[in-house]
Amino acid sequence: MFKRIPPIFRRKSKTKRRSAFPHISERFLPYMLRLQKWLRRISMALLAAAVIVAGLYLYLRTQALPLSKISQTSQMLDIQGHIIDTFHAGENRRSVALSDISHYVVDATLAIEDRRFYRHSGFDLKGMARAVVVNVQSMSARQGASTLTQQLARNLYLSHERTWQRKLKEAMYTAQLEMKYSKDDILGMYLNQIYYGHGSYGIEAASMMYFDKHASELSLAESAMLAGIPKGPKYYSPYLNMKAAKDRQSLILEAMKEGGSITEEQAQAAYGEMLTFQPQGSQQQEGFAPYFRDYIRFLAVEQLGIDSSLLNEGGITIYTTLDQAAQAAAEESIKQIMPSGSEQQAALVAIDPRTGYIKAMVGGRDYAKNQYNRVFASTRQPGSAFKPFLYMSALQSGFMSPVTRFKSEPTVFSYDEGRKTYEPHNYGDKYAEDYIDMRTAISGSDNIYAVNTIMTVGADKVIETARKLGIRSRMQPVPSLALGTFPASPFEMASAYGVFANAGLRLEPIAILRIEDRKGNVLYEAKSAEEQVITAAEAYVMTSLLESVFDDGGTAHRVSATIKRPVAGKTGTTATDAWLVGYTPELAAAVWVGYDKDRMLTVAEAHRAAPIFARFIEGTLSAVPPKYFPVPEGVVNIFIDPASGKLAAATCPSRRLESFLAGTEPTEVCGSPADAGNGTGRENSSSGQGKFENGKPQKQRSWWNDLKRWWTD
Repeated sequence: MFKRIPPIFRRKSKTKRRSAFPHISERFLPYMLRLQKWLRRISMALLAAAVIVAGLYLYLRTQALPLSKISQTSQMLDIQGHIIDTFHAGENRRSVALSDISHYVVDATLAIEDRRFYRHSGFDLKGMARAVVVNVQSMSARQGASTLTQQLARNLYLSHERTWQRKLKEAMYTAQLEMKYSKDDILGMYLNQIYYGHGSYGIEAASMMYFDKHASELSLAESAMLAGIPKGPKYYSPYLNMKAAKDRQSLILEAMKEGGSITEEQAQAAYGEMLTFQPQGSQQQEGFAPYFRDYIRFLAVEQLGIDSSLLNEGGITIYTTLDQAAQAAAEESIKQIMPSGSEQQAALVAIDPRTGYIKAMVGGRDYAKNQYNRVFASTRQPGSAFKPFLYMSALQSGFMSPVTRFKSEPTVFSYDEGRKTYEPHNYGDKYAEDYIDMRTAISGSDNIYAVNTIMTVGADKVIETARKLGIRSRMQPVPSLALGTFPASPFEMASAYGVFANAGLRLEPIAILRIEDRKGNVLYEAKSAEEQVITAAEAYVMTSLLESVFDDGGTAHRVSATIKRPVAGKTGTTATDAWLVGYTPELAAAVWVGYDKDRMLTVAEAHRAAPIFARFIEGTLSAVPPKYFPVPEGVVNIFIDPASGKLAAATCPSRRLESFLAGTEPTEVCGSPADAGNGTGRENSSSGQGKFENGKPQKQRSWWNDLKRWWTD
């Protein structure tokens, strides 16, 4: 029934071998499923990203760019809120077409700022990587990482704050600029708005300022010089640092050579070319208070840390202390007194001693020709104008008073334990040949008395007093210090004299009250720094003595008729410098006249400081009623005998009302002791200040006579 199967067809009984693939599949199956899941997610993410990018592109394409922040003009205001300066509002921006700009400027700018400008779409990743490599290799910032489009976006629409929000906006605006404008348009806008220093925006304004030629006329050497300035206008300006400017020019020429726009021979010839620059300031309009405006810019940028780009293009408002009436009076006073054909210079600075506010500043006679501000020149000797600091030390010593007497005669002083001698002379070799007191010495500016004083109180004490009052210049403890042989600036002198006017209270001078950004946010606000450096009584006695300078016989008596109010001050004259530093209760001012190159002064030239001061004081305070210096506690006003310095009884042949620090007044009596109770009465007002000459009493000066003279004149 059954067929027999041949052996050849019978299956062997061996066990069948299983494949390894099922084991591998089972092992990697979870990973494969997970990979498949992530691939789906990545695909969806890429699709979403593509949709977002497309949407962002369409969004940016349809959105308008914000208004350029360049249109926001910064302003400088005076104390009344009137505009005294605007920063780069029109005339400093001279836009020209790209075709009217030298191709050397274009090549130089692209070589140093963005050599792949025409090959990227606003963001140059390859350029950024290359810049990092170059900068690391050279250990310096030889190449920047931002494209021209990024710089334009930042300069046109954004501040320079370092925040992620600003960087994000910069990227967005960069993309929009690339979408809306051609490369040539972007390059043209960049070259027309970039800052080239000294108030010049755009290549045309810079070309005219530096070389007095149009941007289309610039040579290779000139173009490479200008292209280097925007990196750091205050570091690469040829006006400020020629070496740095030439180094930067060399770097740009090398970059142009590497880029193939010029040859090695052209680069060497351009670097060796002698450039002819316009005198700095020749293209600037002088305007109002130019020296003060420069000082404000210096304070804002160098001391307060305001970014120069924010100052020049950020729409900020600077509130200053300048008084236009005082400034006009200062400029007019110098103009009226100084002969038009003279090369003699003048400087004036005025400070309100009650607040420290700088009210007026004139740093020279012609800003257009010379921008050097002589108000801060610390190379001029104040001469006898330094003596109030000496006599302040004497009053504080306790063993000198206004009636302390020294003999005015040619004298040789020995010092340094007798190893050195000093022989001062009076002006014109004129001496009283008799004993004089402190008031007489101050009024007539007696040098012998001054040196006797410094030898008595000590030069170190005088320096200490001068420092407290605000003199920061170098001084040495030698006898000649008494005669003002160490330089001080008019700014220091006016500030120091203001302490006398302000009852011994020193306030740091203030020029900027407040700085606000374009939204009204306060970036800076001044805080008054004050210190009582001398007592009110000491300040008043010093003031009383300095009033004598304007009395008959005083060194400033020639201008006393011009000043119709109580005033105190001191003249100072050296061979090359002439001063008058003085004050009223409302205003302290320093006037200096001289030559920039230490030329000797004639007698007529030396007498110009006092009339400038007098005209300025009366011109500024013409609408202010005269006011006497108030007498504080601690002051004793008594009648003394000028010849002996004793208390003057009724029977004393001569009398003068004198002010003393309480406790330093004389006790000996001139005249009949029986009359001392009537003739030496103490007073608490300064209305009886007497005039004198060579120790002899003159007609009493009263407030009523001053008022009548002010009214009739």
